[in-house]
Amino acid sequence: MAIDAAASGGAGSSRRSESPPPAALSGYLAALGPLRDLVEDDSLTEIMVVGPDRVYVEREGRVHLTDVRFDNEAHLVGVIDLIVTAVGRELNRRHPICEARLLDGSRVAASIPPVALNGPLLTIRKFSRRRYDVGDLVAFGSITEEAAAYLQVAVLARANLIISGGAGSGKTTLLNALSRFIAEEERVVTIEDAAELKLHQEHVCSLESRSGDDDGTGRISIRDLVVHSLRMRPDRIIVGECRAGEALDMLQAMNTGHDGSLTTIHANSPRDCLARLETMVLMAGLDLPVRAIRQHIASAIDVLVHLSRLKDGPRRVVSVSEIVGMEGDIITMQDIFSMGRGTESAKQAAVTRLRPTGVRPQTLRRLEERGIPAPDALRRLFPVPRVVA
Repeated sequence: MAIDAAASGGAGSSRRSESPPPAALSGYLAALGPLRDLVEDDSLTEIMVVGPDRVYVEREGRVHLTDVRFDNEAHLVGVIDLIVTAVGRELNRRHPICEARLLDGSRVAASIPPVALNGPLLTIRKFSRRRYDVGDLVAFGSITEEAAAYLQVAVLARANLIISGGAGSGKTTLLNALSRFIAEEERVVTIEDAAELKLHQEHVCSLESRSGDDDGTGRISIRDLVVHSLRMRPDRIIVGECRAGEALDMLQAMNTGHDGSLTTIHANSPRDCLARLETMVLMAGLDLPVRAIRQHIASAIDVLVHLSRLKDGPRRVVSVSEIVGMEGDIITMQDIFSMGRGTESAKQAAVTRLRPTGVRPQTLRRLEERGIPAPDALRRLFPVPRVVA
């Protein structure tokens, strides 16, 4: 069954200019000094600098120490300063930690003494120059074709969707891929700490949080931006990652007409994701009963996708679930796809596979209500139950 991005109106390459002019980028890369070759190496997924003498990289899920070195600590600090100031951030003894991005979109976390005891620390999560779509993720084995088709349906049906998983599990990559199914005519507002989402649509409004000045003034949080986005007439809101009180505002937006919103959350399991959502809502500072929070979550979230990074390095979607409501004080979920063990051969006995559970998704009914036919493969996989007279 083909994964047809064109059906959603969101296919094709973006027409927006998202990168600096080539000459400016070339000068910027040259100023990165010993990091330039690593930044330009597409086989790397992470660059980890621990002081001027130790630079590690991750390739195919494994970490290696390189022979890259900085001249001294001042040289490393200078490169870090270039990176953070280029995107309007600040790193000094008063503000010794910073989250930023490279001009190519790669995510950056930097810290210096006194909080960094091993000398200046710099971690770069590489941004792929290639925009992966869901078909690519199927080819990589990150998700099955059937589960990918279901998620396409969920986006088309304007289901509110949360992608959860641990660090480096591929949450942002999946979010970018799923955004391809958003119709071109929709107005999308993205909200991030450091802008790294690269959507395919033309009408995208990208918002980025801002750290405060030394006296704390001028700070603009993710929560501020979520509230602000509601006044921007969005068709969909995409929050790169929910971490704190903004979860409450995101849930309220999902419950008040902004269907089809998406976000990611760090969590170890789908159930842990829901528990983290509760905690983040409480961080908004409102004294809400736990049952009320859970009812809010159950009515706002439609689909929860969980990813995991397996022991040998691959990143996989390990479950796709729907939130179906409340049973007493507990949020109830039903798995649509879950991980099982492959049994094709002894050699592949340990291979994990995402398999349909046989439960017919509620999302298909939402799609039918919008007059959009479900893909044939999904209709075969989840046939309409026969009504016995």
